[in-house]
Amino acid sequence: MNKILIIGREGQLGSTFHEQTRELSWADFSYTTVDTLNLMDSSAICSFFKDKKFDYLINCAAYTAVDRAETEPAVAWRLNAEAPKELAEEATRMNARFIHISTDYVFGGEHSRPLKPETPQTPDSVYGKSKLQGELEVMQQQPESIIIRTSWLYSRYGKNFLKTMLQLGKKRDSLNVVFDQVGTPTLADDLAEAILTILKKIISGEKEFTPGVFHFSNEGVCSWFDFSKAIFYESGISCKVVPVESDQFPTPASRPAYSVMDKTKIRNTYGIEIEHWQDSLRKCLKKTNG
Repeated sequence: MNKILIIGREGQLGSTFHEQTRELSWADFSYTTVDTLNLMDSSAICSFFKDKKFDYLINCAAYTAVDRAETEPAVAWRLNAEAPKELAEEATRMNARFIHISTDYVFGGEHSRPLKPETPQTPDSVYGKSKLQGELEVMQQQPESIIIRTSWLYSRYGKNFLKTMLQLGKKRDSLNVVFDQVGTPTLADDLAEAILTILKKIISGEKEFTPGVFHFSNEGVCSWFDFSKAIFYESGISCKVVPVESDQFPTPASRPAYSVMDKTKIRNTYGIEIEHWQDSLRKCLKKTNG
């Protein structure tokens, strides 16, 4: 039976993987936490993998505090660039396949058409630059890797936009939310399910392992303003959402103004079906409120 290690059990995606794999029998799933695998320490990574053998490594761990990264660049660089490099090295040593999760923040500047995997990457923030460097390091160490970029990730776990809006919407009469940043929310459940579907197809022989950079988000397009309105509508929250421009909310890190992703490659390569963001939001809220 194939052994799959999921790195970053505590995060949104790692927690979702843990939930979805509990009763799966087509592979043997293991997880790491900060306590069992300290990615800040190169020697800890070597020590962890010394006597272990896996067939697949899925790296969900990352430094995701986008604004704090501007004042903690060394930590962001360590977790988002150096650690993935070392994990890819371990995957190579074990002859394991490596799947690494990246972000829409590797794209900066102004775009107006859906971003393809090969669209030039010009990140504007420390977070985006560190994640892009992580991609480059992974592909240099293990060219037969899969990198999946995603955007606007949310779930019932951890800290995310959905949970923040639900908390604030119940306390306030109105909220100002930017309308000039456009992208697509991604439900962690759907991303985890897509990755598990890919792995199951590969392991069963239905599909070949095809390395490269892929994009995955839910379907559709919206602004953060639109997303907030939908969250409150679907949750029965009466809080008014006021559209404002980004310059009214200056942040230490620059945000991509347009990060709609083209998912053609992952759909065609692995036969992945992708839900619309509004359908996935309803699915998530049903679990959250249920």
